[in-house]
Amino acid sequence: MLREHRHVCAFFSSAVEEYDALLPFICDGINCGQRAYHVLPSQHRDDHLNWLRNAGIDVEKTMKSRQLEVALPEDTYLKTGRFDKDAMLVLIQEALKAGAELGFPLTRMIAHAEMAVDDWKSGIEWAEYEMRLNSVLTNYDDPVICTFDANLLTAPHAFDILRTHPMVILGGVLIENSFFTSPQEFIREVQSRTGPSQSYRA
Repeated sequence: MLREHRHVCAFFSSAVEEYDALLPFICDGINCGQRAYHVLPSQHRDDHLNWLRNAGIDVEKTMKSRQLEVALPEDTYLKTGRFDKDAMLVLIQEALKAGAELGFPLTRMIAHAEMAVDDWKSGIEWAEYEMRLNSVLTNYDDPVICTFDANLLTAPHAFDILRTHPMVILGGVLIENSFFTSPQEFIREVQSRTGPSQSYRA
């Protein structure tokens, strides 16, 4: 149960692990008449749609009605060529509002986010974005799951991501995140211990 917290992170080491955890969430939303908005790299798009088809979702029908939308990083958080936290906060809200305007009672958003963070500057901006998103999402009922390929992250970066989300999926189970840290404290800490010559990525 998400209750007041609708901002979730999830780390996966394989596609099987990811879809075992997320397909029930996706299918339940579609079957309830809710909207699915997914952001993932272009090289994963066809496989993603096949996973949905194999789970019983009529991909063509749901995409035509815009109940299912699959967006790419270059059209969302990398739209300007580099991650922009302010633009992304606006985009998230526009995507959630669009679902309501289309007549859907809820939008279930899933976004692959690891491609946005590749150096110190983008790492700091991403952390700030994630923290600010917590405040934004209090105005919406829609759940947002930020998914990460664990193979592309260093351990320190994965832990920082974990600390910016009040909820986490572990072993396929949604739980309250005991590592969640207050926004001001977290940003202050990261800025004090990370230099511009260091990379977040492995």
